Amino acid sequence: NSYNINVLIIVDRDSLKKIIVGSNGQMIKTIGYEARLDMEELLKKKVYLELYCKTIKKWREKEKYIKDLGYLINKDE
Repeated sequence: NSYNINVLIIVDRDSLKKIIVGSNGQMIKTIGYEARLDMEELLKKKVYLELYCKTIKKWREKEKYIKDLGYLINKDE
């Protein structure tokens, strides 16, 4: 009667990761807390949420990551 959700936040630069994680992990904790409350309200069930933040330089330019994340690539444009 609950959901276990793991989220990977991918950023381009370490400086962005520092902002998302925050001092002593406080920002990512706040993000997770607020997101969990919203999900529980939407789903009407208990949610266990784990957030991770990873730096992958220029990930938007790498077709492998775009496909793995479920984005479509239209080479006609």
